[in-house]
Amino acid sequence: MKEKQYVEPEYLEEEYDEIDLMELFRKLLKDWKLILKWCGVAVVVGLVIAFSIPKEYTVSSKLAPETVSKSAGGSLGSLASLAGINLGSMSTADAVYPDLYPDIVSSTPFVVELFPVQVKFRDGKQPAQADYYTYLKEFTRVPWWGTVAHFPSKVLSWFMGLFRENAEEEEGYARLDPGHLTREQEGIAHAIRGSIALNVDKKTSVISLSVTAQDPLVATKVSQEVIDRLQTYVTNYRTEKSRKDLEYYQKLYEDARQEYFASQQRYASYSDRNQDVVLQRVKTEQERLQNEMNLNYQLYNTCAQQLQAAKAKVQQETPVFTIINPPQVPLKRSKPSKLTILIASVFLGGVFAAVWVLWGRDAVASFKKKEDEVEPAETDEKAPAQP
Repeated sequence: MKEKQYVEPEYLEEEYDEIDLMELFRKLLKDWKLILKWCGVAVVVGLVIAFSIPKEYTVSSKLAPETVSKSAGGSLGSLASLAGINLGSMSTADAVYPDLYPDIVSSTPFVVELFPVQVKFRDGKQPAQADYYTYLKEFTRVPWWGTVAHFPSKVLSWFMGLFRENAEEEEGYARLDPGHLTREQEGIAHAIRGSIALNVDKKTSVISLSVTAQDPLVATKVSQEVIDRLQTYVTNYRTEKSRKDLEYYQKLYEDARQEYFASQQRYASYSDRNQDVVLQRVKTEQERLQNEMNLNYQLYNTCAQQLQAAKAKVQQETPVFTIINPPQVPLKRSKPSKLTILIASVFLGGVFAAVWVLWGRDAVASFKKKEDEVEPAETDEKAPAQP
């Protein structure tokens, strides 16, 4: 028998195109003047962009909301228990968590409440004052390319408005409906949402608030207004049920008080009129009036205890915000960073120049060469045959 011989399989050698880094480096050094020109153009473009972007100032602050327990207790519970009042039965779960605060601040009802806030700013070198809506509409600057980009749409809107009847919208916020904002009001609300950033640390529940504006005084004022209105919103939400209960117990207390005083007056008047009468009928009526007065007194006393418990409940559910870092007028602008824009422009200019020198120029040359080869071929095919 013939022994089988093992034959090693033949592998196809794959050819790889190796990148010669030194060759690329020499190619870049050869056209260093062109790269410098591109970088010089990028410097000019970067300076134009940097000086065209309006200055903005950012005010940062931090808040620590009170952690609310679901069960009543503490000092108020101890004091209430001395009067025979149980606050534990009145406890409710809190539905507004700090994680919902960013949604609250960005909601339309919250944003439109900032329209009439009076802000102070500098118009040029002169101090001025206006509401926040007017400030954003008339006293804020936009880059020139933003004006150019919106110019066609403005012209189109003006042209279309010539053919519409009663298409003119009311300017300002004199008639404000949060459920149906005009185009101008929606634009201002969008600008306010973009200028306010609120983040909540899920571990510590610390709230970080930052407000950006083109004037440092405006940013500080709006930041303080957001803090105050957020506190008011959360307080009203948490204490809404307790305040309604307080109004209800207040009404019961007033009714029980009037009824007790009336029954007390009836008993006193009847006793005075029949002071020397020894008839059994008179004594029976006097006892009935006394029992009615005692019953009304018990009801009056119970309502008074419930009223005090409701007041304690409102006080207990009122949240407390500790301002860790209050808003302060910034001394330096937050953006734009001219140095960062300049460095980024030079870097991009150098990258584009290098790509053009290494591959772009050769790709364009090869593309033109193919076009030149295709055109004579087409000309030969279209030429008539010689007889």
